[in-house]
Amino acid sequence: MGLSTRKAGGRPTRERAAQLDDLLLDGARSTFCRKGVAATSVDEIALELGISKHTIYRRYPNKGALLEAVVERDIRRFKAALTSAAMGVADPLEAVRQTALRYFEIGSSRDYAAFYLSVSAEAAFSPALRHRLAAWSRMALESLVGAIASAQAAGLVLPGDPGVICEILVDLLEGANNRVRLRADETNNAAEPDRIFQARWMIFLRACGRADGPPFTIPSQ
Repeated sequence: MGLSTRKAGGRPTRERAAQLDDLLLDGARSTFCRKGVAATSVDEIALELGISKHTIYRRYPNKGALLEAVVERDIRRFKAALTSAAMGVADPLEAVRQTALRYFEIGSSRDYAAFYLSVSAEAAFSPALRHRLAAWSRMALESLVGAIASAQAAGLVLPGDPGVICEILVDLLEGANNRVRLRADETNNAAEPDRIFQARWMIFLRACGRADGPPFTIPSQ
């Protein structure tokens, strides 16, 4: 895949420049995902894209800045997906469930996992990146925290810091994501992820829902 940074006759339009930047970020993300952040160089990304490394450096001064741009674009898309999940849902608790379900669906993707496990591995040795990851996580989960706060105001979720309650739900969902991603069975059994999500959702309701909520039954396999 080749990237042209300039059209004949002058500078690219703003739309064309945005398209080129998306292609660059797509290529960088793909290489980070496949090789890991630590093992990827700007030279390798340029080679994969069929461009000169100077084309990348004109936009991003180093690999860290490029990685940050890739992650920030992912976070914007992730946040938009969570925000849209409960649009038009009147019941506050159902809004939490729909937002959590969208989180689970995105997080169950092996592509998503491969990239963020690579970033997390790099963050283990970089306090600065750990700090950025924490900030990105807070930004990405604003919709879920807000949905939980609305459910609390309606008396459907126990009182307390909605951010902490969100952490409990996310911890349950991350375990579910991992279970789906690591399944040996490659068949498209849509019922299995649904069962896994529903079991975690019912546990969340038992732990954080109102005392007179629905009976607690874990879905059978």
